[in-house]
Amino acid sequence: MTFYGFDADYLQRLTQGDPYVEHHFTVYFGELLTIKLRHRLRSPQLIEDVRQETLFRVIRAIRSGTRFEHPERFGAYVNTVCDNVRHEVGRREDRQRQITDDDWDPADDRIDLDLEIVTAERKRLIRKTLDELPARDRDVLTLLFLDEQPPDQVCERLGVDREYLRVLVHRAKNRFRSKSGEAFSAGGRGHG
Repeated sequence: MTFYGFDADYLQRLTQGDPYVEHHFTVYFGELLTIKLRHRLRSPQLIEDVRQETLFRVIRAIRSGTRFEHPERFGAYVNTVCDNVRHEVGRREDRQRQITDDDWDPADDRIDLDLEIVTAERKRLIRKTLDELPARDRDVLTLLFLDEQPPDQVCERLGVDREYLRVLVHRAKNRFRSKSGEAFSAGGRGHG
């Protein structure tokens, strides 16, 4: 394709409706716009619609008195009009597009389905480990960490002071860690 340089005479003749210039304009820009739009639109009908609307708008602008201070930039003007029409058509198509059963339904990544499985497995292992502890260790850990009772209530229930409760908690945690290491390594592989 040979590229054409535009000048004031060409635009003047296009404004006046010279059939030769109109034909040249339609063929020349028709080919360029088709090449451009083929890479941006999928539908041949949309390509033709955008091409025709672009040519129509440019002719209408020229005939309504739009002045071109730089006739050599006329090609860039046509290109810009084409971009605007393409964006308008794209927005209109998006609004009118109907969702079909074949459309992809993205996964909802706000919910981690595996987390529930992992959490349930961890709870099972924790419960199993607690059941293997001596009754006093199990009671201390359950009351403080699972039932979330205040330390003063736990002290009252177990009949100990705060200082001795601290010792009981320390021992119970150590025993739990020791047992849970065994349980998690045997039954919790792959769950971290």
